[in-house]
Amino acid sequence: MKRRTIHLLALLSIVVVGLQACRHDTDDPVPEVIAPSFGTPLEVIIPANFPAMPIPPNNPFTVEGVDLGRFLFYDERLSGNNTQSCGSCHAPEVAFTDHGNQFSVGIDGIQGNRNSMALINLAWDTRYFWDGRRLTLEEQILDPVENPIEMHEMWPNAVGKLQADPAYPPKFQAAFGTTTIDSVLVARAIAQFVRTMISGNSRFDRFQRGTLVPTVEEQLGIQLTELEGGNPALGLGGQWGADCFHCHPHAGGRMTDGLLHNNGLDSEFTDLGAGGVTGLPEDMGRFKTPTLRNVALTAPYMHDGRFQTLEEVIDHYDSGGHPSPTIDPFMKYTQGGLQLSADKKQQLIAFLHMLTDMDFVNNPAFQDPGPP
Repeated sequence: MKRRTIHLLALLSIVVVGLQACRHDTDDPVPEVIAPSFGTPLEVIIPANFPAMPIPPNNPFTVEGVDLGRFLFYDERLSGNNTQSCGSCHAPEVAFTDHGNQFSVGIDGIQGNRNSMALINLAWDTRYFWDGRRLTLEEQILDPVENPIEMHEMWPNAVGKLQADPAYPPKFQAAFGTTTIDSVLVARAIAQFVRTMISGNSRFDRFQRGTLVPTVEEQLGIQLTELEGGNPALGLGGQWGADCFHCHPHAGGRMTDGLLHNNGLDSEFTDLGAGGVTGLPEDMGRFKTPTLRNVALTAPYMHDGRFQTLEEVIDHYDSGGHPSPTIDPFMKYTQGGLQLSADKKQQLIAFLHMLTDMDFVNNPAFQDPGPP
């Protein structure tokens, strides 16, 4: 990877400018500031169609913390053989997924069994990983480093490498008031950076803020996502819609409920999902709802990357899915399906493309800054 030197002041100006890119088409942006113990408070601009951001009291935004987290996110020394960083499997150009790969490959050439999730608007999430096993972003960040099929490094070794780099102790001093590096502070810095990854300037956002009029096809697609699916004559509340809004609500800008669901992918499970974590029968085959934001850029789809196209995803839901003991109650049409017409499917595709936010993808504040 080609590296380049970026002076601290220049980098910080890029971060602040990049964060302010979310001001586009907002009438009354909401500043979110909690006074930190160390560092310079950073005002992160929240798009007007988003709710207030929940910020952990023990990890508020600072200019120095976000700056440090950005370097750490792209630092390959967090892996056992110094070849992979967080950014290796979460690339900006594909909305922080893994370059279209079904499964990511770790430093030892071992392939995982789940698709790399997009890192978008994670500040509002309340559970992380496909199986929801971590409840905070700081906890989530700790896992991939020690995972033997991912970065395969022990945290004491990773921290030792950072501590030995003369550039890092001053950065930790500026961000957290100490030159002694540990895994908790690394996770906090990366979490600050990741929380700034706000996608809020797609065509759909501008429509929600009243500054864009969708095309007719897009308008019909939006309507379909907000209608109950199925035949009204069946008595299940059907409205001949696409039934998307239960798990991918439009309100709040997130395009996910952030909860765990069994969406009918299988009748028998090779991956137990949340059930593999809790051991509870009712959790078998349940996975976290991914965001629809930038979904046109994040193929393949589902926890196991089984679908290569948006058309395949829509066909799955149109079919009604496969029944199982834990299938979600919202998957009401395992018999008969939604019966969407070809025109309706294209309208849904038009809506999904409305969620592409190239300002987010190209934001210079989220790119690899080079070595510290």
